[in-house]
Amino acid sequence: MEVKDRIPEMFGSMVFNEAAMAQYVPIDAMNAWRQCLKSGHALTLEVANDIAEGMKTWALSKGATHYTHWFQPMTGITAEKHDSFVTPVGGGKIMMEFSGKELVRGEPDASSFPSGGLRATFEARGYTAWDPTSFAFVKGTSLYIPTAFCSYSGEALDKKTPLLRSMECVSKEALRILRLFGDTTTKKVIPQVGPEQEYFLVDRELYEKREDLKLCGRTLFGAKPPKGQELDDHYFGAIKPRVAAFMRELDEELWKLGILSKTKHNEAAPAQHEMAPIYSDANTACDHNQLAMEIMKKVAARHNLVCLLHEKPFAGVNGSGKHDNWSLGTDTGKNLFSPGKTPRQNAQFLLFLAAFLQGVDEYQELLRCSVAFAGNDHRLGALEAPPAIVSVFLGTELEGIVDSIIHDTPYLERETGALQIGVDILPTIPLDTSDRNRTSPVAFTGNKFEFRMPGSSQSIAGPNTVLNTIMAEELGRFADILEQAEDFDTALHDVVRKAFTEHKRIIFSGNGYDDAWVMEAQGRGLANLVSAADALPAYVLPKNVELMTRHGVYTEHEMYARNEVHMEKYCHVVQIEAKTMLDMIQHGIVGAATAYSAALCDGILAKKACGISCRSEKALAETISELTDSLMEKTLELKTAVATVPSGTAEETMIYYHDVVVSRMNRLRGIVDQLETLVDSSYWPYPTYYDLLFSV
Repeated sequence: MEVKDRIPEMFGSMVFNEAAMAQYVPIDAMNAWRQCLKSGHALTLEVANDIAEGMKTWALSKGATHYTHWFQPMTGITAEKHDSFVTPVGGGKIMMEFSGKELVRGEPDASSFPSGGLRATFEARGYTAWDPTSFAFVKGTSLYIPTAFCSYSGEALDKKTPLLRSMECVSKEALRILRLFGDTTTKKVIPQVGPEQEYFLVDRELYEKREDLKLCGRTLFGAKPPKGQELDDHYFGAIKPRVAAFMRELDEELWKLGILSKTKHNEAAPAQHEMAPIYSDANTACDHNQLAMEIMKKVAARHNLVCLLHEKPFAGVNGSGKHDNWSLGTDTGKNLFSPGKTPRQNAQFLLFLAAFLQGVDEYQELLRCSVAFAGNDHRLGALEAPPAIVSVFLGTELEGIVDSIIHDTPYLERETGALQIGVDILPTIPLDTSDRNRTSPVAFTGNKFEFRMPGSSQSIAGPNTVLNTIMAEELGRFADILEQAEDFDTALHDVVRKAFTEHKRIIFSGNGYDDAWVMEAQGRGLANLVSAADALPAYVLPKNVELMTRHGVYTEHEMYARNEVHMEKYCHVVQIEAKTMLDMIQHGIVGAATAYSAALCDGILAKKACGISCRSEKALAETISELTDSLMEKTLELKTAVATVPSGTAEETMIYYHDVVVSRMNRLRGIVDQLETLVDSSYWPYPTYYDLLFSV
């Protein structure tokens, strides 16, 4: 049977989805589970036992011998502890057993994960709690059960819990708006997400020779090759056989786990590629993206490749992002960011649009913080990535409508008068309302917003938690006004017009890479938090803490703890990179430069003995010698900076690493990259960019 014929049978074959549950779980337990999803109420232990028994039987049929509570701590990756189904029954015999209690709750160590002070080392107890909205699956020989992760005292220690909380709060506030428009059938509004995933593939043998790639995920040195992406020939180009084989196997592995892998293509830089899925609810999308990143690495290894997910593995070429396509949908199948066919539908669309613009403008710093980490500092503002200034691109059509509403003027020179929301004069808004702006951090693309700032290695839980919460905040404000209005249409028009007028500064349709935009944004009063060190302190601005705590997404303690984790991680990443850089210089680059310089000097002496001119060799040897001296001087400066980090708060330490350590690393890199262009390739100790980017 060909793969195309097997895909429907293959898809979700390793997932304990609703179809599998129907075969292995009693109908009463199935109905109770469905009711749990609708109401949010906990399952009884009896029902949990029935589901656990069915889940175990199914998992055993798929070759599983163990089960694990799979969770997403604040490391940004996933965690798992495996227990077997084996239970002794006496007489040296065993049975395979799995109870509802084991399904619903686990107890991993909570002290060895980042907690930002929520847990002390001696306070080890933590809990994992089954997330019944996300299907269990079998991977290898284990049953994986998606779970939330919290401390003994109840604080969220993971990324899933706040995401689930934010999904509930945006649904609650969106329903208030829908009821005002006469929608009585929708029971839930669901954030819909489709994260595009960019990545690089490099040859494993070359990767193993680069200490920086192995320890840091990116190259700390590397001179640009003669050809990069200047000819735009790699983007959407023919996929090379070795990469095509990887992509084919990746699709199959993802499909088995029910991951809706849809699109694959070459990206802009040599050796760079992209996978994009079909949309799903935000919680499932996050789980699936975490799985996709893990599976990409495992499949690559089987093809003697390495998948690099760092935001900027190579300087001077395209960086890798994770474009987060976000929208709101109803449980009846409607997209709330799709322009409608009637004036009333368009009025609703414009209200949701106004809420989004207002939220992004008011909480632009928080949105920027959601993508602030060391790896993304190398990408934002460079080539394919948007700048660090948050703005929203709407396109000519929508921007014209917004302007006409702000100014109460005719739209497209219509003779029927000023544009009023909720009456027949509102024009039909086409589905594709805009071109695409690849420099925009947040772009409206027809029926969704594409948040282009997240980095390729990042969990999408954080950014989507922020998007959901700021949308809930603004919809709630609008609902408070409209529910009390005597004249709904007039109040609706006033609310939308006020939002567009007061927050028009966040709309920008120009070139985000242009230096003039930085000056213009400053004039508009928009924040320009260039680095993670600039951005992260804004995470706990009073308005941000108040927003998240009011909606129950985080407690104040959880907010400050997360900020502590983010700042500590920044420091750890930069420290590891700096120490790796020092190690590579001292044990590889200095020796190579010195050896080549010595060889040149030997050649100079030999030529002199024969009376042959050696002017060029002498100049080259002198240049290399001078650069090596400078390299040693700057190496000592970096070594001193790393060894003498001043004591202080997490914020003060982060700022030191950014201002002192990173700047010294950048100076060192400039010298090494220059040496690479001068030292003979037979002496250079590491694979070059040419080797890495063009070897697959």
